[in-house]
Amino acid sequence: MEKEFLVRKIENGTVIDHIPAGSGLKVAYILDLNENDSCFVVLANVLSSKMGKKDIVKIENKELDKREADRISLMAAGATLNTIRESAVVEKRELSLPEMLEEIISCPNTNCITNCEHAMSRFSVESRQPLKIRCHYCERVFGSGEISV
Repeated sequence: MEKEFLVRKIENGTVIDHIPAGSGLKVAYILDLNENDSCFVVLANVLSSKMGKKDIVKIENKELDKREADRISLMAAGATLNTIRESAVVEKRELSLPEMLEEIISCPNTNCITNCEHAMSRFSVESRQPLKIRCHYCERVFGSGEISV
């Protein structure tokens, strides 16, 4: 049986697979793809034997750096990041939330020093499920609903 593809393969760039269904557009927003003239496609609610449904984001001519990957892991830990060069996968890794998040997000506490002065934001991960992170400076704990990436 011949495989049918919804979109063509990319020659160089990044494919983010196994994104929870409904989160693909958020990933594109986090990476600011619409503002950077990036050629990208978001596949939503793709049938998956592992996940039931999943989203996929394909980005041409862009490889993600560590900071971008860490930002995505906040909302899509477990997603697969594939780096593509000359139409071949050269690196494949599962995104996981690091223990320490530095300069990834801003502190939701408007009184935190990171929002008043030019200080680098730092959060430690207290819990992965449900997500809870603690600000290094104001020491407040925030859940996923309070975090804007």
